[in-house]
Amino acid sequence: MSSPTHAHHPAYVKIWAVLVVLLMVSVLGPLTGIRWLMLLLAFGIAVVKAYLVAKNFMHVNIEQRWIAYLLIVSLALIVVLFAGVAPDVMKHRGLHWENRAAQQAVEAGAHAAGPAHE
Repeated sequence: MSSPTHAHHPAYVKIWAVLVVLLMVSVLGPLTGIRWLMLLLAFGIAVVKAYLVAKNFMHVNIEQRWIAYLLIVSLALIVVLFAGVAPDVMKHRGLHWENRAAQQAVEAGAHAAGPAHE
């Protein structure tokens, strides 16, 4: 009888090779100089690589169903956090505060751009 101590998933090496090829494409993508293509490649490849790693190496597909629920709740909490702080962080003024450094940077940029942008 053979010992299964070093048994490997038959597709591990193939999946690793696909991940290496995707890494090379994502590294070479910015050399095209086409911004939309570069963004599409970067985010598309990141999603594919994350899916491959989670499915094949982390075995998420055989975990309990509550793992998926935890992921969904975590993403929802991130959205709530962003929605809660974005109105304050993305402004230069609030009810009891003012971000003078940001306002000065905007004014300096508008001044450097010339009178057409003021």
